[in-house]
Amino acid sequence: MTRKPPSPTNPWEADGGLWCEVSSADFAHRPALFIDRDGVIVEDAHYLGRAEDMRILAGAADAIARCNRLGIPVVLVSNQSGIARRLYDWDGFRSVQAALSAALAHAGAHLDGVFACAHHADGRAPLNVADHPWRKPNPGMIVAAGQRMKLDLSHSWIVGDRASDLAAGRAAHLEGGILLSPSEDGPERKAAIELKVEGFVVEISASLEDAVSLLLTRGCFDNAVDRK
Repeated sequence: MTRKPPSPTNPWEADGGLWCEVSSADFAHRPALFIDRDGVIVEDAHYLGRAEDMRILAGAADAIARCNRLGIPVVLVSNQSGIARRLYDWDGFRSVQAALSAALAHAGAHLDGVFACAHHADGRAPLNVADHPWRKPNPGMIVAAGQRMKLDLSHSWIVGDRASDLAAGRAAHLEGGILLSPSEDGPERKAAIELKVEGFVVEISASLEDAVSLLLTRGCFDNAVDRK
């Protein structure tokens, strides 16, 4: 993948607070698997901005590789407020992503899209936007991916470790979301379950590996597989 250059006619990219990276593969009309990064693919290191601190979670690479083999587009959507807070910069984000890509490649896996939003109310100008359309729980990153990759969002799913991940999926009119929660209680689990409405399914899994197995067992991506 190559990073898509910012467009001066699109303020969402020209403001320096957004990252958009997409594969050149044709995924038109396929449902996608959207995934958060920290706490889902890699350990949550609390503002991860150095490649040497990146630790991929057990089973995550294999889960992504499984989707890759079936032709299911895998798209990362990640809030990166550490950039707005100046705890690291886009070069730090790029280095972490490079390390992640290398770890995934070792398992025969790859990401088909990477979207990130640095904006946060507590950040420094010009990234101190309180409610940017791309920042989860807003659906901007998912909608942008859907438009640029021509995805079938209505049959797509999102996996995250926070209720805000699922809220973004619901706002983007995805089919459902899976919260990764190792415990049977907690505020994130409760908030995620409350997002369940007619037309948006909410499930709970212990890991990305378990989440992907659940979705494939239920045939949630059969449309993507059929189009491979």
